[in-house]
Formats: sequence, structure tokens, C-alpha cells
Amino acid sequence: MAHVKRGTVSRRKHIKLLKLTKGYRQNRSRNVKQAKEAVLHAGAYAFHGRKSKKRTFRALWTVRISEALKKEGISYSAFINLLKKNNVELDRKILSNLVVEDPATFKSIVNSFKNT
Repeated sequence: MAHVKRGTVSRRKHIKLLKLTKGYRQNRSRNVKQAKEAVLHAGAYAFHGRKSKKRTFRALWTVRISEALKKEGISYSAFINLLKKNNVELDRKILSNLVVEDPATFKSIVNSFKNT
């Protein structure tokens, strides 16, 4: 059987891996074994972070809407319930955006549903 030399292939793989770990501390950016482990963990943390970010933003939107509704004298849960009963398709992101950028419109929306 023929002898296969893998030096260049391995080297290329290692260089590619070490480019991903640029800026990591200590041996994680220099040692191939530790770099590989660091990249795998970084990928897992990044995946989790992307999911976590969505939860964090939804919580922020809820707080913004809730605080604006307190000024109008209605609770958050009651307002969301009114929206659902009236089949309004405004989501929390849009409502939060209205609170920040156009409070007058938000106030008119709240008053129109508060009276029903």
C-alpha cells in the first residue's frame, strides 16, 4: 500500500482553526487541541446567546409597554387581553416601538380599547 503524507492537509486545517481563535487568551489561540475545544465551546455559547437575545428583547418590550400602560391606568395583562379579544395583530415589538417613538399614537390605541 502506498504511503500517504498528510502534512500539508493537516497544516491547512490547523491554520484554519487557529484563525478562528485569534484573540483568545493563552494556549487557546496557539495550541491546536485547546483551540479546537475553544472553538466548539464558542459555537455553543453563540447559539445559546442568539436564543437568549430574543428572550431578553421580549422582556424589554413587555416592561416598556407595561410602564406606558400604568400611566394610562390599565394593567399590561388587561390590555393584552383586550387586544386578543378584538383580534388586533399588533405584537409587542411594534407596541414597544410606538411607546418610544410615537407616544401619542400609542395613547390613542390604548384609549380606543380601554373604552370597549
